[in-house]
Amino acid sequence: MNRPDVVAICGSRREGSYTRRALRIALDAARDAGAGTELLDLREIDLPPFDPDAEEGEAVTAFKRRVREADAVVLGTPVYHGSYSATLKDALDYCGKDEFEDTTVGLLATAGGGSYASTLDHLRVVVRTVRGWTVPHQVGIRGAYGEFDGDELVDDDLRERVRELGREVTRYATVEPRTPAEAAPNCADDD
Repeated sequence: MNRPDVVAICGSRREGSYTRRALRIALDAARDAGAGTELLDLREIDLPPFDPDAEEGEAVTAFKRRVREADAVVLGTPVYHGSYSATLKDALDYCGKDEFEDTTVGLLATAGGGSYASTLDHLRVVVRTVRGWTVPHQVGIRGAYGEFDGDELVDDDLRERVRELGREVTRYATVEPRTPAEAAPNCADDD
């Protein structure tokens, strides 16, 4: 089996981003589980706001190619107004089925307050729409500003949840999802 290729997309532009810190922990666990890893930090990638009428440009083409080549992707975002960041939205708007079809996807959200469920729900719908496959394990971090000491999560259980996300996307990186027709036997054949 080839070494799985896992990329994480950080949808935060904040310098001291808790999302970025958590994604690095997940990627460390993915690497420990045997994956090759890369952080696609949208703070550093010069993606213009999505405009379907504009030419893509080199940065967009390179970003889409990297996502398409990955076996698994971890989407990470801060929670803004009960959803994911505009930065991540713009990046995902450039991507579609060509980039995500049958790709294993992990989800991570960091909240300043206590609510992240709708953010993860919104991302799951986006991934399903572009035919990606989200792993059942997802991570939400409440009150993220109080959960980190430097780059480390202070809560052992929370740190383990983030690391499990990295391990899980690695474990399922090469899974090829089956369509419902492939998964269920054709009942008509029994007649």
